Amino acid sequence: MIAVVSVVAAVLTWAFSDARATTSVTGPSSWDQLPEVVALPPTLSEVWRARSGASLSPVVVQTPVKETGEEKPSTVVTGDGGEVNGRDPLTGDVRWTYERDLPLCTVSTGWGRAMALYSKGTNCSELTSLDGITGERKAQRNGDAEPGTALLNEGSHLITTGSKFVEVYRRDDLVRSLEYGGLRAIVNPNKQPRVGCTYGSVAVTSGRFAMVERCPEDSFDRVSVLKPNPDKSDEPKVFTSLLTGGKNAQVVAVTDKLVAVAMPNPSRLVVFDVESGNQISDVPIDVPAADFVDPPSHVSRGFATKTNVFWFTGSKTIALSLENLTPLWTADGTLGAGTTLAGRAVIPVKEGLRVYEQATGAVVGTIRVGREGYTGPVQLATAGPVVLEQRGETLVALR
Repeated sequence: MIAVVSVVAAVLTWAFSDARATTSVTGPSSWDQLPEVVALPPTLSEVWRARSGASLSPVVVQTPVKETGEEKPSTVVTGDGGEVNGRDPLTGDVRWTYERDLPLCTVSTGWGRAMALYSKGTNCSELTSLDGITGERKAQRNGDAEPGTALLNEGSHLITTGSKFVEVYRRDDLVRSLEYGGLRAIVNPNKQPRVGCTYGSVAVTSGRFAMVERCPEDSFDRVSVLKPNPDKSDEPKVFTSLLTGGKNAQVVAVTDKLVAVAMPNPSRLVVFDVESGNQISDVPIDVPAADFVDPPSHVSRGFATKTNVFWFTGSKTIALSLENLTPLWTADGTLGAGTTLAGRAVIPVKEGLRVYEQATGAVVGTIRVGREGYTGPVQLATAGPVVLEQRGETLVALR
């Protein structure tokens, strides 16, 4: 009887377990490196496309080269429904697959791995890391991220976004290093610096992240810069938190010393010192009032190079100096922040991809791309010679 009961219990446990509802098909342990890009291509044509409703922008896993330690793109990750696929950037062929009978909240990347966040109920609670090369399942963690969250990779941490709660995971074992905002289960009360606030846009850099807070006791929007790994996860370390003097603020970029905030009425870019909170500059910008809405999933739409930060306002792209976060030049009529290719800034426009000199904003030329009637926002990334366009819930590869 004991043996029979044990067998029945084991069968029932397996029948209703997460493992039974999970499919994992891994791939080879290595792939050829992608060719280097030394010059801009004269033309670009579509080479493959795939559904990827779980990604805000193209997800490219960067893996270190054994000989040099330099990180290079290796795998493009798509996520849709409950399925995550690692794809060959050149062909779109599926190298590995991970699938659960749960809806995906988002896919991202960190530490040379793909990150898949699933919903199991009312929030996005099931985080799984997958080897970027093979798709083998690695560390997993349960959390409390809100529906509609994004996973932002700051270099050493993954930061979730939300309207009332954010959390941070560190290291590739996904230890939770920070909980901020409206905690579901408060173990130690009075640890959060502010309660009852809602959050706007978020920007990240190595060792810190910035976010807009709207708190009931404040007359204006607040910008706060936080440490992603304080000594205790439920005791946030705030570098600075200051009132912006207006509403509908957007955090544009943050560095180790500065944070830039865009403000409407009149449109301007205000830069603050992270440590002291002192205002450094206040520069007018030609941005329409309609652009001052919180971006999708609270993620500031931009990317940084070694010299510049490129911020997509919603109707144009503004290049900022990475040194002082002041505007350098503006590209009008754009569809996204853009990316870089062969040292040049490549920004999506209605006609295709417009190429700019990073330092001056001089237009080098336009590579025409047909988008088959799609006119919405376009987020870009590159994987070797392949330019990736996220068009809504579809990922398109161009070469």
